Amino acid sequence: MEELKRLNKFIAETGYCSRREADRLIEEGRVTLNGVVPEMGTKVGPDDEIRINGKLIVEKRDKHIYLAFNKPVGIECTTNLDVHNNIVDYINYPKRIFPIGRLDKASEGLIFMTDDGDIVNKILRARNNHEKEYIVTVNRPITDRFIQRMGNGVPILDTITRHCKVEQVSKYIFKIILTQGLNRQIRRMCEYLGYDVTVLKRTRIINISLDVPVGRYRELTAAEIKELNTLIEPSSKTEEASLPKPESRPVISPRRNFDR
Repeated sequence: MEELKRLNKFIAETGYCSRREADRLIEEGRVTLNGVVPEMGTKVGPDDEIRINGKLIVEKRDKHIYLAFNKPVGIECTTNLDVHNNIVDYINYPKRIFPIGRLDKASEGLIFMTDDGDIVNKILRARNNHEKEYIVTVNRPITDRFIQRMGNGVPILDTITRHCKVEQVSKYIFKIILTQGLNRQIRRMCEYLGYDVTVLKRTRIINISLDVPVGRYRELTAAEIKELNTLIEPSSKTEEASLPKPESRPVISPRRNFDR
């Protein structure tokens, strides 16, 4: 007997969207389960019929896609095809994929593209402390005090950034390793300390380092994917254990007329 899955997990595993986006669709009543709008936390099985905006969603059986893409400056990390220079149109991959997280339009470097919505939250959860490494160029000479203050936490966006690793590379360039992803975090941190970022490049996400030219992508290897899943799985299990257990799923009668 196949194990039941949370509805948001099932939708994510089909590659339609991430778990977070699936939750939003469920909350908005755009998802139906056997013809009825379900509650959050509902579990589903292989015989259930799930539709989004009336379109049948089928469980994915083939292998997922995982790409490492070197995003150029000027490309928007959005799946909205109405946005000029969106990342999906730029890559023009033959199957539906979406970015894991984002890089500012003015920034460049490594970003993952996938059709595996289930892996998105595992990588992006701030509590997981997953490392992201950047090389940053600023408009003024870097001082020891600047490096120290950047590493010890800077007050931005009504919070103080986590302690992080910061290392000076040259007069105007430093390396920083973050384990959180606040909006325009590095730029805001630098601005608070009186610096402007002129170049920001992400060079590593967890165990994957940037190794392709600007504007190009490559598939992650089986070994990289295995290691990546090993690194993100422990914190994901902790997260799952902390979630409230859903109530027993009520029996829902199949809807007889789907044309109404």
